[in-house]
Amino acid sequence: MKKLSKILLAISFVLSLTTSAFATTVTAVSWGGAYTESQKLGYGDPTAKKLGINIAWVDYSGGLSEIKAQKEAGKITWDIMDVFAMDTINGCDEGLFVEFDFDKDFPPAPDGTPASKDFFTAMPSKCAVGNILYSWNYAYNTENVKGTPKTIKDFFNTKKFPGKRAIYKSALTNLEIALAADGIKPGKGGAKIYKALETEKGVERAMNKIKKLCTDPKGGCVFWSAGAQPPELLVSGEVVMATGWNGRFFNAEIGEGAPIKQVWDGQGLDYEYFVQVKGGPNDANGMAKKALAMMTSTEMLAGSAKYIAYAPWRKSSIAIMEKGEPWYKDGKTNMVPQMPTAPANTKNYFLVDPIFWADNGTELGEKWEAMKAGL
Repeated sequence: MKKLSKILLAISFVLSLTTSAFATTVTAVSWGGAYTESQKLGYGDPTAKKLGINIAWVDYSGGLSEIKAQKEAGKITWDIMDVFAMDTINGCDEGLFVEFDFDKDFPPAPDGTPASKDFFTAMPSKCAVGNILYSWNYAYNTENVKGTPKTIKDFFNTKKFPGKRAIYKSALTNLEIALAADGIKPGKGGAKIYKALETEKGVERAMNKIKKLCTDPKGGCVFWSAGAQPPELLVSGEVVMATGWNGRFFNAEIGEGAPIKQVWDGQGLDYEYFVQVKGGPNDANGMAKKALAMMTSTEMLAGSAKYIAYAPWRKSSIAIMEKGEPWYKDGKTNMVPQMPTAPANTKNYFLVDPIFWADNGTELGEKWEAMKAGL
């Protein structure tokens, strides 16, 4: 009898290994660091467990060039991508991504509200499903700055707050922030800023503001490309202030105890989206869509906010967070006030306009790179 038990145990072990080895693996690409960790722990792993699949997370630095290269090579390896709004538009137009039948492909809220009514706003394209709302704001190192920066103007004020600044490598949001700091009130959703950027004079004004900061002997610029860099640059003392993503700053300040403080004035409120790659490894068998639908359900999106201060896209997820406060993984931090959408953080902000950037991103990108080359 004892021998039989050992044989059954061995067979069970072999079957377990076989099942694991042949389980479907859905590959999702995202931005790495604390953000991808929140995605993996908040909804990636729970979804994988419920569906009996593997979800592999791969880092990338954004844009469509890599997925285009995979398509041209005839070897697509990605299933799901975490992308900016303008990339959902351009990628959808170019046939890179799957178009959704939204209320059919994504589950309703717990009270039955259709998915299309449960997300904060409409999607920018038929290929997009909302993931998080986040902020392009700035933070400073409290040990390296004398005084208390409070406004977006203070980010550019090197006389009062000397020291280098870290800013994003591309024009996206830098131009808006520059104009907000130069005295343009954003208006409803940032309409006045984008109206200014539709003119050559407005673009030149924004570029000059950045150029002045970067060439100022009391200032200077360090360009960052990965989300983990701004808090790292602040902690190391290489810069005294840095623009970045609020969740990364929150993770450094609250999660790791770094001497960092965020400033919300003039923040750019932005959305992040998932898309499903057309022709990806798990497109035809339906597993990529199943995984995506589950990851963006009410419960799962709320789960990611346990690990980082990005607001879930579904209205119904907020109720779960409020009911469960203190929602952060440390068991003592209330997360709803930490969201970029909290009333105290949205007194002066602009909404990053995906249509504007989809239409003008290439041209402004060329001007931006020319400006950088001349620094």
